Amino acid sequence: MKRTALTVASTLSLAAVLTACGGGTDKDANANTDSKPDTSASPTKTLSPAEQVARLMVTTAEAPGYTVDKAGTEYAMAKSQDDVTVDKTACASLAYAMNQLPLGKPQATLTRTARADKADAVTTYVTLSTYASGAARTAMADLSKSLKPCAGGFTAKGSGGSNPYDSVTTETAPTAGDESLAFAAAFDANGNTQSVRTQVSRFGDTVVTYFSMDTGAVMGAGAGDAKVPAGLVKVQNAKLG
Repeated sequence: MKRTALTVASTLSLAAVLTACGGGTDKDANANTDSKPDTSASPTKTLSPAEQVARLMVTTAEAPGYTVDKAGTEYAMAKSQDDVTVDKTACASLAYAMNQLPLGKPQATLTRTARADKADAVTTYVTLSTYASGAARTAMADLSKSLKPCAGGFTAKGSGGSNPYDSVTTETAPTAGDESLAFAAAFDANGNTQSVRTQVSRFGDTVVTYFSMDTGAVMGAGAGDAKVPAGLVKVQNAKLG
């Protein structure tokens, strides 16, 4: 089986106020004040959605014990939502969350992989997505609605392969942001049962998805029971609010 491996950060901005001082008579000063505004202060720069998620993404330096890298797509089941098909329409959001893809319709999204520096075969995919006002709430609602009808399993397919999930189990989500949910999914890989886990939290208009899988087990070393690392989640969530 082939596997691959938000309040929002309100509007992030950088402001630099530069003051300019110069001499002049009282007459000159009054003329300047009355005629036109002082333009010595540089304008505030508003970050683009792509710049926002890049700034909010956790880094190796911020997550002791983990190495955070760019997420490759060479082993991805699908490279976009349009490339995903599911045998149960209601399960599309679940397929996205477990395949490095964003939920709903974000303005920008970014995925990174995080691996523990110790001997641990678990890989966690961290996907940050930022949305227009209200769209993040809708994306979370769609994901939540998919859990019950997909509990008995579903199959997701893409140009890179097929992922048949045997079951989806709702789990208790840690308190984070404005709302959170968590679930586990099980599938068979080389005759061994693999359990993968996903946590999703919304911070205003930003959504963070954590998806963890035991990549070593999936490749044939035995059964896998991956868990989302609490330490990594703590650091990433702290950046989101």
